Amino acid sequence: MALHVHKYGGTSVGTADKIQSVAQKLVDEKNKTGNDLVVVVSAMSGETNRMTDLAKQMQTAPSAKQMDVLLSTGEQVTISLLCMALEDLGQSAVSYTGSQVKIITDDSHTKARIEDIHTDKINADLATGNIVVVAGFQGITSEGAITTLGRGGSDTTAVALAAALKADECRIYTDVDGVYTTDPRVEPKARKLNKITFEEMLEMASLGSKILQIRSVEFAGKYNVPLRVLSTFVDGEGTLITYEDEEMEKALISGIAFNRDEAKVTLSGVPDMPGVASAILKPISEANIEIDMIVQNIAEDKTTDFTFTVHRNDYQKTMHILQNICTELGAKKVDGDDKIVKVSIVGVGMRSHAGIASQMFATLADEGINIRMISTSEIKISVVVDEKYLELAVRSLHESFGLSQE
Repeated sequence: MALHVHKYGGTSVGTADKIQSVAQKLVDEKNKTGNDLVVVVSAMSGETNRMTDLAKQMQTAPSAKQMDVLLSTGEQVTISLLCMALEDLGQSAVSYTGSQVKIITDDSHTKARIEDIHTDKINADLATGNIVVVAGFQGITSEGAITTLGRGGSDTTAVALAAALKADECRIYTDVDGVYTTDPRVEPKARKLNKITFEEMLEMASLGSKILQIRSVEFAGKYNVPLRVLSTFVDGEGTLITYEDEEMEKALISGIAFNRDEAKVTLSGVPDMPGVASAILKPISEANIEIDMIVQNIAEDKTTDFTFTVHRNDYQKTMHILQNICTELGAKKVDGDDKIVKVSIVGVGMRSHAGIASQMFATLADEGINIRMISTSEIKISVVVDEKYLELAVRSLHESFGLSQE
């Protein structure tokens, strides 16, 4: 007998029928395997948006503390309905909000981080045969204030509970049946992966894959929680996210990730002297703008061109800040482009194989795709290209590295 933590997102519990279907799935597993089950649920799809709209009718910029109180009610609805459905099937069940379990967080409202989880109540309930249903996305401070964990927070709740309970597996049920070599909507030949490493999944998530929230993957890797992504609606084994093993090393590249939300800015003719990079990047950081790829080129006339990428939503704000910096530093001009995308190849197999970068660049060159920027790490290579080439780049790289369905 094992202990499994299940997580069901908003689309999986979006209607009464879907909640009843989840309840039936849980009862079937309980009866078939005898496993102990802890279930983490999100708010029903659309509920968070509905409540956010209501809040904005009260305040133009709603209080973060009160938003946590408001938004945490969405999951409370789901846990009660799921327990009712389980009880109707003859299965005893117990529901808990984050504060009732005592998922202790810091006091960063709307983006809190979990500090501790009390497991006594859950373990006692499991011992008596209950299925335990916990509200995801939420916790409580040591002073008793309700908090929420930010976007994708239910994934983090599930993984954190699995770690605290020393669960055998954490299963994330969603509307896709696993992790694919790339987005099947861009490349129909994309193949579902049976396994992927924490490192690879973390890179895929950070590079634009929306399947799992980054913090949940970090948490799972840190505490070695086997993580599985499955479909709520289609039977199958999904994709297991785990540590690297010999079998997994055979795969050279595991996937092609991409991010459409990119913009590039360049400060040209900057005097080349110590402290210039800090003078440029510090005001950007103070404006709470995240910087991704950075390239600096030094010219013969002792000036430098400084280029970096930001999220497309921050493009105009970044350009405005750079105009001021340009004047202060005596630089020549500011240029920008918000019609770019980032395409990345990811794979732990890259560590032991040479020539991956040259194959990637040659593949793109053969398609007439010009590379604007390059960034590398031990298990990924990212390039910035014009937005119009996104699908062509993904498909050609997918084919070049042999990722298509057999």
